[in-house]
Amino acid sequence: MSRRTPRLFTAVIAVAALALGACAQDTAEEPAGGASPGGAAAYPVTIGDLTLEQRPERIVSLAATATEMLFAIGAGAQVTAVDEQSNHPPEAPRTDLSGFQPNAEAIVAKNPDLVVLSNDMNKIVDQLTRLKVPVFMTPAAATLDDTYQQITDLGRLTGHTEAAAEVTKRMQDEIAALLKDLPQRSGKLTYYHELGPELYSVTSRTYIGSLYTQLGLENIADPADPDGNKGGYPQLSQEMIVKADPDFIFLADTRCCQQSPQTVAARSGWSSLSAVKNNQVVALDDDIASRWGPRVVELLRAIVGAVAKVPA
Repeated sequence: MSRRTPRLFTAVIAVAALALGACAQDTAEEPAGGASPGGAAAYPVTIGDLTLEQRPERIVSLAATATEMLFAIGAGAQVTAVDEQSNHPPEAPRTDLSGFQPNAEAIVAKNPDLVVLSNDMNKIVDQLTRLKVPVFMTPAAATLDDTYQQITDLGRLTGHTEAAAEVTKRMQDEIAALLKDLPQRSGKLTYYHELGPELYSVTSRTYIGSLYTQLGLENIADPADPDGNKGGYPQLSQEMIVKADPDFIFLADTRCCQQSPQTVAARSGWSSLSAVKNNQVVALDDDIASRWGPRVVELLRAIVGAVAKVPA
């Protein structure tokens, strides 16, 4: 499609609200059965209100980020169906199941022994719980620590505790290395992160915005939602963007909406922006830039690579 639909923007904002509301379930409990010798998983395993008596072998994932996490920790063989948005990795068993409009009957038809969700659309959690289907929620992350915790929890639930620990350790090490290599600057570079050509953006309160903050960048969208009433996803005006004149423009709408440095430069009044004149309009992968799984390292690497080219 050439432009993001209102439905997709509504979903994005809903996900943001989940993150800002810190609605992630309590994961502080230890597995009921503890850890067996050698680090192998022991069951039953309890996380929050969910207890699994044995290792799940028919997992249905209705969240693209959770799908990426499951495959990253080595649980891919246990995943029997994923939603239509779960396009990574390529071998994930995609179906026409929807995470935005989940249907309990269609999900149960897959005979799952664990369903992983990122939100409770259509009150699907209650529906599946009444049908005795175990459900685990992986809400939109607010911080990198949330990402690490979700990977850890999925590792415990699926019997891949050690692999999950390795994934999180690798992510932490790679991110630390990226941050260490950033040049020291006397002043902050500014940026505009574009979700769509309708000029929706993110503030520093969001997960994506917090990543830019860690890199020492200043967000021109923050004044558009100072109190968070817009969920951290305000729609900016062209006048605001032109006046702010960001050093960088990061495009997270290259696949959905065919935006590029060339289309940005062709917008009325945008050719005079510093980001355009200095060739600092950066095309990102939409999927990587909208998920909070293991590939967040790739997102940070793309941003750091662009920023590092600017002399300190």
